[in-house]
Amino acid sequence: MKGKKIMFVGDSLSMNQYESLLCMLHAAAPNSNITRLAREWIRSVTLWDYGVSIMLFTSHYLVDIQQDKIGRRVLNLGSVSSGNLWKQMDVLIFNTWLWWYRKGPKQGWNYIRDGKIISKDMNRMTAFTKALRTWAKWVDSSVDTRKTSVFFQGVSPAHYNGAAWGRPGVRDCSNETKPIAGGLTQSVVPLALKVQQDIIGSIRKPVHFLNITAMSYMRKDGHPASHNGLGGMDCTHWCVAGVPDTWNHILSTILIHSGKRGKESKKLPRQTLAHK
Repeated sequence: MKGKKIMFVGDSLSMNQYESLLCMLHAAAPNSNITRLAREWIRSVTLWDYGVSIMLFTSHYLVDIQQDKIGRRVLNLGSVSSGNLWKQMDVLIFNTWLWWYRKGPKQGWNYIRDGKIISKDMNRMTAFTKALRTWAKWVDSSVDTRKTSVFFQGVSPAHYNGAAWGRPGVRDCSNETKPIAGGLTQSVVPLALKVQQDIIGSIRKPVHFLNITAMSYMRKDGHPASHNGLGGMDCTHWCVAGVPDTWNHILSTILIHSGKRGKESKKLPRQTLAHK
């Protein structure tokens, strides 16, 4: 990855993975000369000894939030204006889901636009699906996947319902010290994950789907709980070091093996490439 730019695009769970990767890189190269940059929507750390930039672009919905003439925030399900910056990267890791059902003060918009129709609200799963289709169309129409590797991170599960691990009545992950025994059953597979899989599967260009849901679902013991520095109970985000390190091991393995395949393919005759 020497000389390349890696960007995470998404919400605070993308930040979780971004910070995990930075910690892992620092452990591997503790004396590297680095530069940090932080602006309203973007953060970056550049390791100058390797010329690698790790970046975070905050976008809770991937599609745009626009202001109308009287200052209202409108979530536009059909617009991805930040794509002009994104497609300049060498690696993109996208994520969205956490914010789609938020209401009240935590909702990031006042109105929602679907084509020509502007409404106060709509079915959130329908809105999520439409927005993700807009993003998928942007990938197919705008991203040169010969230069840019595209990843999409699946749903990161939260742990606020003890019935999921045999403790009905428990409402958070505090005092949990062991993973859930067994795996993710079909009865508790999030609908959002199925939507993501269907839409990612419909994209014509190569997109790697990081299906981290099942492995993360087991880790009820991996959240900061009350030890988050902000007060309250956090069973949504993850401790670092912890679960996001595993996500990054998977990411780096795919990048390394993709790079090796790319180098090998350059040595093959054209007819062999076409066959492969």
